[in-house]
Amino acid sequence: MNYSLKMNSLKERAHNKAFAKLTMLEFEIADLASDLKAGRTGGITYDELSSILVGTKVEREVWNYIMELIEKNNKNE
Repeated sequence: MNYSLKMNSLKERAHNKAFAKLTMLEFEIADLASDLKAGRTGGITYDELSSILVGTKVEREVWNYIMELIEKNNKNE
C-alpha cells in the first residue's frame, strides 16, 4: 500500500468517524430533550439532566467544527 492510498484511507475513515459521532450526538440530544420534556430524569435532578443536554450540544458543535476541518482539508488536496 503506497502513502497516497494510506492517506486517502485515513481521511475517509476520519470523515466517517466524525459523521458517525455527529449522528449519535443527534440521537442523544433528541433523547435527552424528550426525557426532560417528559420529566424522566432517572436518579438525577432536572437541572443536572439539563446540564448534560447543554454539554452534549456543545460536544456536537465541536464535532461539527472537526467535520468542517476534515472537509476543507479534503477539498484543498
